Amino acid sequence: DPCSICADPNRDNATICVVEEAGALWAMERSGAFRGKYHVLGGLLSALDGVGPDDLRVAELSGRCRGGAVSEVVLALPATVDGQTTAHYLSERLADSGAQITSLARGVPVGGDLDWLDDGTIVQALRARRPA
Repeated sequence: DPCSICADPNRDNATICVVEEAGALWAMERSGAFRGKYHVLGGLLSALDGVGPDDLRVAELSGRCRGGAVSEVVLALPATVDGQTTAHYLSERLADSGAQITSLARGVPVGGDLDWLDDGTIVQALRARRPA
């Protein structure tokens, strides 16, 4: 049975947000900013933990993206080594789907103070800068 989100006719069927676990889905929902549908992978790729593509719901995601009905896939995965590895793998796997593959912005959080940010966050914020 589809969940209430997938059953909602007001949702954008052409946009899928990929998350690691259900907790990330609910975090996205709390924001109220995303009106598409979700795909829960069930984890992240991890060579150290022996988690490969067959251990995740990657084939199901590829199937959902086939046929041109999906115009955008938002990769909302953690800014960790495993999260970035998974995002890179999914970008390559979905490259021929016709959907635009995007990821969440990274950088300075709202209300963030530069004095308290780590170097990696500052680097990402500079790389992702945009016109004011």
